[in-house]
This record gives sequence, C-alpha cells and structure tokens, in this order.
Amino acid sequence: MNLEELTDVSFETERGLAWITIQRPEVYNAFRGRTVDELIFCFKRAWADRSVGVIALTGSGDKAFCTGGDQKQRQQTGNYGPTESGLFEMETLHRLVREVPKPVIAAVNGFAIGGGHVLQVLCDLTLAADHAKFGQTGPRVGSFDAGFGSAYLARILGEKRAREVWFLCRQYDAATMHDWGLVNCVVPMAELHNEVRKWADEMLEKSPTALKVLKHSFNADSESIAGIGGLAFDSLDMFVRTGEAEEGLTAFSEKRPPDFTKFR
Repeated sequence: MNLEELTDVSFETERGLAWITIQRPEVYNAFRGRTVDELIFCFKRAWADRSVGVIALTGSGDKAFCTGGDQKQRQQTGNYGPTESGLFEMETLHRLVREVPKPVIAAVNGFAIGGGHVLQVLCDLTLAADHAKFGQTGPRVGSFDAGFGSAYLARILGEKRAREVWFLCRQYDAATMHDWGLVNCVVPMAELHNEVRKWADEMLEKSPTALKVLKHSFNADSESIAGIGGLAFDSLDMFVRTGEAEEGLTAFSEKRPPDFTKFR
C-alpha cells in the first residue's frame, strides 16, 4: 500500500503534525475493512516519519468523527468487507494507537459513536467541537467492545459512568464529556483545526524521548486490558454469528427497535 492507493483515509503532514482523516462522510465516516487497513498504514507511516512528533485523528466534514463499523456493509456481506490480510484488524489498530510512541490527538468533529467512540477513547488527548456527540451502540445492534473500549473507559470515567455509557447506549454532548473527564477541550467547530495545531505545537516543543517514555508509562498501568481485549474480540467473532446479534443488525437496518426478549 502507498499514499496514492488510499481511498478511505487521507494522510497529510505539516510542521511536525500528521493528520489522519477518515474520508467516508457519506456513511458518517463509518469504517469497513479497507478503512482499518488504511488507518493502520497511516499510523505506521506517522510512526516512521522522523519529522512527525504529534498525530491527529479526525473524520471528514462536520457531521462525524467516526460512527464505528459500517453496518450496511456488515449486513450485505456478513462482515466488514475484504482486507489485505484477510483479517479484520481492529484489534491491531487499537494496539497501534496506544503503541505509536508519539502523542495522538482525537479531533472529534461530530458523532463519535460505537467503534468510533472507542477510537477517541484510545487516543492520548481528545479535543472536540461543541456540537460533537459521544456514545456507544454495541448492545443495541448486537455487538460490544469488552476490551479497551469498556475497561479503559472505566479508568477515565469511573465504573458507574462507564457502565451507564455501555448499558444505556445514550448519546452525550461534548460539554458533558468534558465535565466527566473524557474530553480535554471543547471549541466551536470553526476553531477545532487551529486548536489541535496549538496543542500539537506545545507538545512539539517538548523532548520527544520524554513524551515517548511518558506515553509508555501511562499505558503500562492499563496494559493488562490487552489480554482481555483479545478474549473479547474472539468472543465477538463468535457472537456476531448468532441469532441475537442478527436481530440487532436487522433492527438497525430496518430502523426499528430490536427485540431481544427471547434471548434473555
């Protein structure tokens, strides 16, 4: 893969800051298998580029940062579409966001929902436009993230609030998530790009080795979640083949509430 082959994601660098942007606004920047492959490629490229000291992850447009897996793709093919390796490498992407030895900023420019919400949780810092919305959808559509998306979220929000986010699948505004400690800064959408630039410039003035070691140190305390995450992804792979998961997906496609009563 090279930059010219990218279809779902764009990659740009400017004065030490790499912008990785999901370019699927027609589906609210939902990801398919190729999107994940391209995100992995771009994060690795930013890692290898010695001119890059900070990475920003965002979505195209002003509607969505990312709304998780493309459920229409999942319904049509039973998965998230073809990938380079034949594997849907979301777990690899999660690990990469944590392991890349440079600060990663989530620039949340709209909906950060489901798997998209998990991506911004994993980033080192989150800056949000004031119209952004945050939330999980897994239990509503027959899916879950029982790894970093839940256990690490609990470390940020606390157990009670993290369980509320997952068990109720509500949506929360940026101001609420700032109050809860998930978002570092809230600005008008027109100022988001420049605000990311300001935060990046402050970090680019700092020792890159110090930032790298600090990031690894922060991650060490929650690294055991990776093992739980591996178990969770394997469980999810089995679960999505069940009638229960199928009901969630079908209800989403038909724009109706799911009926999970017979699975209790």
